[in-house]
Amino acid sequence: MKLSQRIFVLLLAIGLLAGCNTSPKVPAQSLQHNNMYSTLWVQTSAEYKANTLQTFRNAKMQLATAEADTDWRAMLEQSGDATELPPAIVLDVDETVLDNSPFQAMMVKTNTSFNLPAWDNWIALAQAKAVPGAVDFINAALEQGIEVIYLTNRECSMREGNDSTCPQVADTANNLRAVGINSVNDELVLLKSGQAGWGSEKQTRRQYLADKYRVLMLFGDDFGDFLPNVKKNITHERRAELVDEYLHYWGTKWFALTNPTYGSWQGVLQGEKSDYLMDY
Repeated sequence: MKLSQRIFVLLLAIGLLAGCNTSPKVPAQSLQHNNMYSTLWVQTSAEYKANTLQTFRNAKMQLATAEADTDWRAMLEQSGDATELPPAIVLDVDETVLDNSPFQAMMVKTNTSFNLPAWDNWIALAQAKAVPGAVDFINAALEQGIEVIYLTNRECSMREGNDSTCPQVADTANNLRAVGINSVNDELVLLKSGQAGWGSEKQTRRQYLADKYRVLMLFGDDFGDFLPNVKKNITHERRAELVDEYLHYWGTKWFALTNPTYGSWQGVLQGEKSDYLMDY
């Protein structure tokens, strides 16, 4: 095990002991963690890699057309004349540009659930690999003169021994550079709590961007990366209807990455999750 991996395991353990649901590590053959197969699929399946590659390849093929069409815009929050604004694309980070499946795998192997201290320790390592296809697409956009903005729900929070009010911005930007993205502007890494009013609902940050850029494309692994008010107090049936209502956006202006491990799709299912299973 590499030194950095040993450090991560130690930090994870510290985070868990700081007030999280813990249990002893169990043998791999007896793992019953509900994220085991989802994480395995992300880490081992050819299908996952093919899915992400085709998503970013499709988007890359449309970059020139999107930039040339001054009426082309992807954000519903953008109204009025945006023809004079510089073009940009907006991407979520986690499970869209950066692959955090090692963090998921560690939770599976230690039979634990998500907790903020351990997650922040993982962010600080800045060792996530890229989602297949993401770096090639982003560099192509940069070469075309399109601004690249990262809109993530990684959260700004102070760390002991660090004077920065949001060290997570630098960590995220450094990780993005480490995977091969040619240019990353720290000021365009927009985190939750980065400014007053920037909560987990991304609409406020999209509105902030709408005044500065003509946004050509949105990328994310959660429905909330594209539409407001779809992460709670809504049924899964209504979310499915909204997919159809915005059918002409998918694959042209909106690009969804597959994430079976977590997301608001789980949160909107109230009560016993197995009750939603449809058999014959």
